[in-house]
Amino acid sequence: MNRLKGKRILVTGGAGYIGSHVVKALGEAGCQILVYDNLSTGNRWAVLHGELVVGDLSDRTALTRAVVGFAPEAVIHFAAHIEVGESVRDPLKYYRNNTANALGLLEVLRGAGVGSLIFSSTAAVYGIPESIPVKEDAPLSPINPYGASKAMTERILADLACGDGAFRYVALRYFNVAGADPSSRIGQDYKNPTHLITRALKTAAGVYPRLEVFGTDYPTPDGTCIRDYIHVDDLASAHLAALGHLLGGGDSSVFNCGYGHGSSVREVIAVVRRVTGVDIPVVEGARREGDPPALVADSSRISAALGWTPRHDDLEYIVRTAWDWERALASRAVDSRP
Repeated sequence: MNRLKGKRILVTGGAGYIGSHVVKALGEAGCQILVYDNLSTGNRWAVLHGELVVGDLSDRTALTRAVVGFAPEAVIHFAAHIEVGESVRDPLKYYRNNTANALGLLEVLRGAGVGSLIFSSTAAVYGIPESIPVKEDAPLSPINPYGASKAMTERILADLACGDGAFRYVALRYFNVAGADPSSRIGQDYKNPTHLITRALKTAAGVYPRLEVFGTDYPTPDGTCIRDYIHVDDLASAHLAALGHLLGGGDSSVFNCGYGHGSSVREVIAVVRRVTGVDIPVVEGARREGDPPALVADSSRISAALGWTPRHDDLEYIVRTAWDWERALASRAVDSRP
């Protein structure tokens, strides 16, 4: 039995990369969906199900109108800035959007009587973990404003849930999300992508002349950073599991979303070369400020509590779906030329 069929779900940032894949999964589950997105990094065409309202989280009037008019049973909150390097250069931008606007959303939801929220968090809240794989009860010690802005919002959620029995939440801490819809309908489409796999694939496609590797002297086996790459569709299924948990009366909780093992930058480059057949040129540079040497998830909690079982734990599959998407995106750009 599909417990989510017919449920009314508001998705902030649902026109973006991860949000659009979750909207796709919600639509396939039969949910009624309202997407609220300012389209600063999202795209209209990425919303495959439901209705799109174009609006900014900082616009309290528009946000309240959307929430009250739609009367959602739960909210999935994606809308945020996500670039680590940019957060170091412009921290106020991140605290304003990722924390202050999240607080504003919670105030609107409380006023409208909406008591269930899934929060898009990040492994960046851990900073440089003392042990790998990292568990949810590890200290939160973010080393960049992006991670700090998300950790602050998590604290607000925890305090709100503790003080208000009518509010419950699930925070999902993403590790490195990659890949695309296997049918190539949606995928990453940022103006200035910073994700390694996307940059590497765009280099293979000739969009960039070379791929820069940020740091080769980390305390890892090959000197490059190690990350836990999770396919975006597996992450979407984690959101649906969390939604079912909350709507079924489950308690507030925090869950890691990853596969429990990592790949180095050099290993990712090798897979990209194999999948694309292109020997992409690589330039080795200095470390990037705010990057921890390794981030790998212990996701045993979400598996045990929600029964989440990933289906795409395969770096080559992740890269292949992302490569198919890059080629589809390039074809779309050609077809749209006057």
